[in-house]
Amino acid sequence: MRTKSVGKKKINIVTLGCSKNVYDSEVLMGQLQANGKEVVHEDKGDIVVINTCGFIDNAKEESINTILEYVEAKNRGEVEQVFVTGCLSERYKPDLIREIPDVDQYFGTRDLPLLLKHLGADYKHELVGERMVTTPRHYAYLKISEGCDRPCSFCAIPLMRGGNISTPIENLVIEAEKLAKKGVKELILIAQDLTYYGLDLYKKRALGDLLLRLVKVEGIEWIRLHYAFPTGFPEDVLEIIKNEPKVCNYIDIPLQHINSDLLKAMKRGTSHEKTNALLSKFRQMVPDMAIRTTLIVGFPGETEERFQEMKEWVREQRFDRLGCFTYSHEENTTAYVLEDDVPQEVKEARVEEIMELQSQISWEKNQERIGKTYRCIFDRKEGNYFVGRTEFDSPDVDNTVLVPAENTYLSIGEFADIKINSAEEFDLYGELV
Repeated sequence: MRTKSVGKKKINIVTLGCSKNVYDSEVLMGQLQANGKEVVHEDKGDIVVINTCGFIDNAKEESINTILEYVEAKNRGEVEQVFVTGCLSERYKPDLIREIPDVDQYFGTRDLPLLLKHLGADYKHELVGERMVTTPRHYAYLKISEGCDRPCSFCAIPLMRGGNISTPIENLVIEAEKLAKKGVKELILIAQDLTYYGLDLYKKRALGDLLLRLVKVEGIEWIRLHYAFPTGFPEDVLEIIKNEPKVCNYIDIPLQHINSDLLKAMKRGTSHEKTNALLSKFRQMVPDMAIRTTLIVGFPGETEERFQEMKEWVREQRFDRLGCFTYSHEENTTAYVLEDDVPQEVKEARVEEIMELQSQISWEKNQERIGKTYRCIFDRKEGNYFVGRTEFDSPDVDNTVLVPAENTYLSIGEFADIKINSAEEFDLYGELV
């Protein structure tokens, strides 16, 4: 058994779940660093802080397994203390205290000052925009609001994150300027709902106003929009995407389903017809825009006929990027009173059907890019290839551009013009122009 370290304690932050959690971990690390603490991300440390996800069953299982893994390490004397924060801890704190009592302390999603206190640090209000970025140095997430006011019946996020609280534009500009000085070239705007941004602060949807301020930040070259709710989408944003070169021709807009009855049961505030009208407006105003969406299969009441309606709609819409998930029956959501009437094996088979269809659509769309030249940013070198992205692709979730490294040198984090020579379902192969 290892003896307790006498000197400075190293704090290891472990991040699970979505990009919003990545951002929260980075803020925590920035605060700890400003307090003179030695902090690492997913490395070895004397103290472990696990930032958990509690969104759906798979995420909860991963979070619980990670907690148990570090509790066992603590019992073996390999770490001294284990703290748990984030969504799982917010949602199930009493259950976790009862079931895994060896954790030193559990914290919720808005307990940052309290967590810092337990780590021997003070919350510094003056650190606006200061964080320890864990992504590659040329791109970073910018969380523009916290929580969500939408009533979606399947979603537990408001239970874990609370209602929508927008960050003032001035603070976000300061944060973007600090990131740019550190070498960040691409900002990925994230929130539970970008569409709602500003309503609480400015009594209007202010995403467009924010973008017009961010494009003026020197050093930022790409701004990308993630997680925009379809209902009430501010149309001035489309004009900005069209006219501002720094704002990528890209949007992530989770549509979830297309059957009007299921959309009503999901409390999405839209219908088949309204969804198609919105997509038509996107394509009419910004013809080159890549549209990413996510879909849920197996929601209560999803008959085979309703699933086929969605599948046919995916075939018609030909989304540029698409993710698909099985419905998770989450306690305390309003959909929990409905019968979870689609068997798990049927849900999984439907995911496979949708993703197989999307794979074919993606292959066909990528074939259309052969012979064309695109400005790409390069994230890393992997094996014999430099791996980059076009403005139509977000890191980790979308297509990549691969350039052979044998006779070409590309700087990581820099832009280059690449001519596409061949393409597969999710990869484009090219050469430096």
